[in-house]
Amino acid sequence: MPRNELVNVFAEITDPAEMNRFFGEIFTPKERDALTLRWRLLKELHEGRTQRDIAARHGISLCKITRGSKVLKQKNSVVMKILDRRMENPVK
Repeated sequence: MPRNELVNVFAEITDPAEMNRFFGEIFTPKERDALTLRWRLLKELHEGRTQRDIAARHGISLCKITRGSKVLKQKNSVVMKILDRRMENPVK
């Protein structure tokens, strides 16, 4: 139940500045960095970079990248839909 509540809270926040402040309040700097890196890896995989290239660029193990690769290969992946949409309409 708590996770659903948090998901609903995320969905209610429509202002990017407010979401940024919210993230700053509930996540530690290390947690925010981990989320940011995870998103960067997903974007780079989506752009067609190889797992080995990404691992070398960021100095991380292939294991961290494999999960993201699996997510992007899933049928009806929400992450894939979001990344496809962002490619069509880049955020400035």
